[in-house]
Amino acid sequence: DTIVEDEPISVPIHRGTWHPKNYTGEYLGPIPMREAVTHSINTVAVRVALEAGLESVIHVARRLGISGDMEAVPSIALGSTEASLLEMTTAYAHLAANGAIVYPYGILKIETNGGDVIYERNVSRSGRVLSGGVIGMMNGMLMNVVTDGTGRRAQIGRPVAGKTGTTSDYRDAWFIGYTPDLVTGVWVGNDDNAAMKKVTGGN
Repeated sequence: DTIVEDEPISVPIHRGTWHPKNYTGEYLGPIPMREAVTHSINTVAVRVALEAGLESVIHVARRLGISGDMEAVPSIALGSTEASLLEMTTAYAHLAANGAIVYPYGILKIETNGGDVIYERNVSRSGRVLSGGVIGMMNGMLMNVVTDGTGRRAQIGRPVAGKTGTTSDYRDAWFIGYTPDLVTGVWVGNDDNAAMKKVTGGN
């Protein structure tokens, strides 16, 4: 419920000034953080990242399983760092798991033809990466994304939280949604990294 400013912003960068814009080209003025997340307001994301500190943004991303190279630049707030769909889905899985650490895996069990178990994954979760207070706030905001915001097409008749994402040149569009027992990530893009025809994560 913190009030944040959605207005034009100029950010000094090493080669001049960066002016991030909202997808709609409109600015709503002072709004609650919940509304900014619900409608994917870029200017607010950049302001919050700068206020929190770019190194802190990277630290939290690492805690949630993002392993790629990350630069402490303002555009990191809008996804300028490359991450795989598996990493992004895992990051959101920590919210579905109530803050418990999550490790992605591909094999649950291997059995012989006779039914002997050769391997079975140990699903123990030791440690937490997010506190209960953070989980509650994030789940509330991300449920609003699906009920009232950019993720409305993900409504499935039960409570769902999630987030859309679209790169500024339409090369990537994704949606990651979750319930307490299932997390799903969807990415759309061209194999040659060419821009799509205005495909967004909300589509």
